Amino acid sequence: MAKSDFKPAVHGWLILDKPLGLTSTQAIGRCRRLLGGKKVGHGGTLDPLATGVLPLAFGEATKLIPYVMDGDKEYEFTLRWGERRSTDDAEGNVLEQSPIRPAETQVLEALPKFTGVILQKPPAFSAIKVQGERAYDLARSGEQVDLAPREVQIKKIDLIQTVDADHTCFRVSCGKGVYIRSLARDLAAHLGTCGYVSGLKRTKVGAFKLKNACSMPDLERSHDQNAALDHLLPLKAAFLDVPTLILGPSEVHLLQNGQPILIRPQHGNLFEAPLIFAEHNQVPVALVEPIEGEFRVLRGFHF
Repeated sequence: MAKSDFKPAVHGWLILDKPLGLTSTQAIGRCRRLLGGKKVGHGGTLDPLATGVLPLAFGEATKLIPYVMDGDKEYEFTLRWGERRSTDDAEGNVLEQSPIRPAETQVLEALPKFTGVILQKPPAFSAIKVQGERAYDLARSGEQVDLAPREVQIKKIDLIQTVDADHTCFRVSCGKGVYIRSLARDLAAHLGTCGYVSGLKRTKVGAFKLKNACSMPDLERSHDQNAALDHLLPLKAAFLDVPTLILGPSEVHLLQNGQPILIRPQHGNLFEAPLIFAEHNQVPVALVEPIEGEFRVLRGFHF
């Protein structure tokens, strides 16, 4: 390989403000082309009609995707009253119509019933697997898809604005596994009408917020200026509240070989931490947890 053909490995997080009409997989493809990197994954699928925060993990950051997906999420969405659609969003066919439009006071009174740990039935058009097949593939082929309800946590719902009789905007803070399309569908049904999500923006995933996200046009301009990699955040950016363990050379060797290291008196402030970021000379070595007097490896990093 010629020296000019060499491309350094790419590791870190790119927080993309995903544009409308792009699938999460397509977003990965475009960003891989712009930044390089052989291994790329995303921290939580966004539908093509949704926009907002899509964390993309490059290289060793892919090992941390499950922790990011476990983090809280925030969304802003518009509920269109009076129509039920096959996909529970604007992409689907109209299945039902209703003349009923709830008053804002009725909506506000209903929101507490959808807050806390609730049972939610996922949309038929979702990525959940049914006997090895994606539910949306089965639904698109005309099969009847009936997914079982599951427990999810809605931490907070705020009514942002009543745009008009047909449209109301909301902000939601929730745990993993929540389908905003299901929330809109069920809220409308509870109020004696039907509805779907006509607009959806994800504003937060774990530590990653929309205000820190990069748009696709900005990324493409940076690529033209050979500065696209400047948008990458370090691995630790996903763990802003996680303490750091500074390692010595011998401890690096142990962790890199999957062996635990002893918790010493100087580590007293780390005894109760559920997760700890271990590093040496500001280079991540492992994500560890304290168990029975030892720091044990959860995920090891190799650069």
